[in-house]
Amino acid sequence: MGYFYLFVLTLFSWSYFIRPTHGLQTYHTQLLLQIRMHLEYPSQLQILDNYNGDLCNLSATGDVMISCQDNFVTELKIRGDKLANISGFNGYAIPNKTLSETFSIDSLVTTLTRLTSLRVLSLVSLGIWGPLPDKIHRLYSLELLDLSSNFMFGSIPPQISRMVKLQTLTLDGNYFNDTIPDTLDSISNLTVLSLRGNRLEGQFPSSICRISSLTDIALCHNKLSGELPDLSSLTRLRVLDLRENQLDSKLPGMPQGLVTALLAKNLFSGEIPGQFGKLSHLQHLDLSFNHLSGTPPSALFDLPSTTYLNLASNMLSGSLPEHLTCGSKLGFVDISSNKLSGELPSCLDNISDKRVVKFGGNCLSIDRQQQHQASHCKEANTRKSRREIAVLIAIIVGSVLLLVLLAFGVYILSRRCCRRRTFETHIRQKVVQDNPTNGVSPEVLANARFISEVVKLGTQGAPVCRLFPLEELKEATNNFDSSMFMGESSTGKLYKGRLENGTYVAIRSLTLLKKYSIQNLKVRLEFFSKLHHPHLVGLLGHCIDGGVQDDPSANKVFLVYDYVPNGNYHMHLSENCPEKVLKWSDRLAILIDVAKAVHFLHTGVIPGVFNNRLKTNNILLDEHRIAKLSDYGMSIIMEENEKLEAKGDGLKSSSHFLSHCRNCCTTSIRTCTPHQQLRRYCYHLNHSLIQLPSTFKHIL
Repeated sequence: MGYFYLFVLTLFSWSYFIRPTHGLQTYHTQLLLQIRMHLEYPSQLQILDNYNGDLCNLSATGDVMISCQDNFVTELKIRGDKLANISGFNGYAIPNKTLSETFSIDSLVTTLTRLTSLRVLSLVSLGIWGPLPDKIHRLYSLELLDLSSNFMFGSIPPQISRMVKLQTLTLDGNYFNDTIPDTLDSISNLTVLSLRGNRLEGQFPSSICRISSLTDIALCHNKLSGELPDLSSLTRLRVLDLRENQLDSKLPGMPQGLVTALLAKNLFSGEIPGQFGKLSHLQHLDLSFNHLSGTPPSALFDLPSTTYLNLASNMLSGSLPEHLTCGSKLGFVDISSNKLSGELPSCLDNISDKRVVKFGGNCLSIDRQQQHQASHCKEANTRKSRREIAVLIAIIVGSVLLLVLLAFGVYILSRRCCRRRTFETHIRQKVVQDNPTNGVSPEVLANARFISEVVKLGTQGAPVCRLFPLEELKEATNNFDSSMFMGESSTGKLYKGRLENGTYVAIRSLTLLKKYSIQNLKVRLEFFSKLHHPHLVGLLGHCIDGGVQDDPSANKVFLVYDYVPNGNYHMHLSENCPEKVLKWSDRLAILIDVAKAVHFLHTGVIPGVFNNRLKTNNILLDEHRIAKLSDYGMSIIMEENEKLEAKGDGLKSSSHFLSHCRNCCTTSIRTCTPHQQLRRYCYHLNHSLIQLPSTFKHIL
């Protein structure tokens, strides 16, 4: 009997230790099933439908591989069939090409981060779309990340540089359209950097030259421009592929161990460096379709490992040495479409079946039918010399003219400053005489009228009001689709939009008479765009379209604002949504925010912005319930438009606006101090914004 109890106790103990392991397996299996759900059940994962065991034990196929270690998923590879070769992709879901509109790349990455032991992640051709989330760096155990052939756009998150264990980063065939992060040197173990076939812009980051572990760099088929830095410090680099960009510097130094250098279809200029003739490990060199000049180094043809050499479609000139030596492994040479002259070296003669040589489109003395006349190459050299002389003369003349213009500009500015100081002195004296007793120091009033322009607008370095193309706004709103419609007020319709860089904006559509002065409108919009305050909705830019279909006498004006996501104040006063109704403390904070905004519009700028038709619908709340005033200044534009519609005369609109602002501004300064004005705004807002007695039911 004692043995029986001992046996039962042993079984119980084993079950106790086995149960956690089974729980871990179930947890990771559930995560993998969630990932399948996020990817909208791709056909490649149908093998999971009838599989009831632990997915860690699933046999690998050509499209799916799941590897585990100690019951933790360490490797996940899925290859789909949704190829990302669509030229018209604009950041929205495409049926049968991308995942659906309900897909969330943020949710997918969040689920992936729960696989804490994941070292290899490859999700290729699955139709994944959207900006790559910043939280991707939470996959801190990753050593290989491959998200090729999807529909990701925007920026490559700088936070990716925190993935210090990463060795291979492959984002080929996506739609990333920003610059390459300049912090990649933080990934000290990175060996492969592959960003082929995107829309990346800007310069080649110099930080890449500090990643000494790199063996492969592939940035071809992008829009990189500017200078290519010296790469000789990358001693382990074997493959460099920068084809089809817009790099326009001279060819830099290369590492001695380089095996493949593909630099075709760029704008490289200058001569081929002699250092290229010392790359003893180089097997494949393509410098075709650039602007290279001079005579190619003879040693370039005699490298011991080179099998492929392409120098076609450049501006190479001069003669190759008659006794040029070719490497024993050299099997393909293309020097066509250049300005080379003289004899073709014997080692490049096509008598050998072991070597293919293309030399047409030069001025060589062989096979005249494929060559240009000698004068063609001489004229090219002459034209080049003349161009260089012309450029030099242009630089000299331009420099002289610039100095003259600068001197003239300094003279004009000094004259204006003198006149302005005289004028301001006169006005100050007049203000002091006209306002001897009004409760405020005359000196303060005089000085207040001449605050510097920076203080008037509060916009040192503020950006100029951007002029948006109508096509960009249509693309941002999906051609002003009803799904992007947010509402309508007396100032026009409001749409939500997303710009090409992923930024959300609010777009207000106005209809103004053609009689309305476009010049005055632009002046006002430029003024409003420079008003920056924590409690004002920023005006980013505008678009003016003269093509209103149902009214040829009208202009269509689109105003682009910052998008504020949490609705307006009126929504949070209605008891129809009790969970959104604000507490008294929140309402008081909102009133103070609005008072600060109005106070800034009245006294913080010159001319002040008055008569803003303050309504609960015009007060927007952000995600932190911070109030932001919108549509400020629109009343002036709409009133003038209504007057034009009634009277048909808009000649005095601009002067009326300026005189009105000056009078209001002067009155506001004379009647009360800023502290008194702030209390007055809070008093009026308290009565105008708390509209319904029923809202007090929810006040705490």
